[in-house]
Amino acid sequence: MSLKRKAADAVTSEAKKAKAGANSSITHFFGAPKVIPKTKASIAAAEFNKDDWVKTLTEEQKQLLTLEINTLDESWLAHLKDELVTTQFLDLKRFLKKEVLSGKKVFPPSADVYSWSRLTPLDKVKVVIIGQDPYHNQNQAHGLCFSVRPPTPAPPSLGNIYKSLTNDYPDFVPPPNKSGLLTPWAERGVLMLNTSLTVEAHKPASHSGKGWERLTQKVIDVVNKERRGGVVFLAWGKHAQDRMKGIDKAKHYVLQSAHPSPFSARNGFLDNGHFKKTNEWLETKYGAEGIIDWNLTVDLEKADADVNPAKEH
Repeated sequence: MSLKRKAADAVTSEAKKAKAGANSSITHFFGAPKVIPKTKASIAAAEFNKDDWVKTLTEEQKQLLTLEINTLDESWLAHLKDELVTTQFLDLKRFLKKEVLSGKKVFPPSADVYSWSRLTPLDKVKVVIIGQDPYHNQNQAHGLCFSVRPPTPAPPSLGNIYKSLTNDYPDFVPPPNKSGLLTPWAERGVLMLNTSLTVEAHKPASHSGKGWERLTQKVIDVVNKERRGGVVFLAWGKHAQDRMKGIDKAKHYVLQSAHPSPFSARNGFLDNGHFKKTNEWLETKYGAEGIIDWNLTVDLEKADADVNPAKEH
């Protein structure tokens, strides 16, 4: 596969929507974010009537689930709706509401919490990359694991991902200005999912164990069940590998290695060959059109204008 193909539309209007959610006030986090246009959905989503489902919710549930109702892609909502009304998930939303009301800043901005679902609808998933916790500093997290908004440079783990890619495809050139925006991958079918979807500013793992893990495990389970043609799961590090226990390996392809963190990358990540192995497997399943273009060439000036939100205060 050549990596010289250009991602002409690498940054879509999806990124523009993030601006509306850049403020983590209670209005933005639990108010009424702009409704995201529908995408082509799975059969289950096509049969799912969101309006009818919303009518079954209590007033408190509607208030707590405003973000999910308005920003979670319907291809996913159709499969996750029952989990959203569990006691555990509603308690998570009450916890988040309390955090924001107390003045704590939460990342990513609310409009980005479910950006993974809109950028990679269920029926488009070819590859799943599992992360753990969103980046916890300003202008970093935007709902895709390992990805950061420009002009924030690629963090060390992502830098090692680039090195691994270069080992597989020597003509791969990392984006200029050390960019770390992975939106093009998401648009091409790479689901980049953290197992915890929010974090308190400057406090890593502060929202781990609060309830997100149940929902994101459900996401993985849905891919395992619904993507019947098979997808590739990239499980880097023990945390991600623990999420692979229920995957049907007769149908899907699970690749495991050390995590790309600087503390572990040299224990087998840099030369794991996962990017090339992914495409070789996808090609056997779906032909040449099924492979992932790992190229990340983007117009960084456009990325800065479209993706980078107004500075938060």
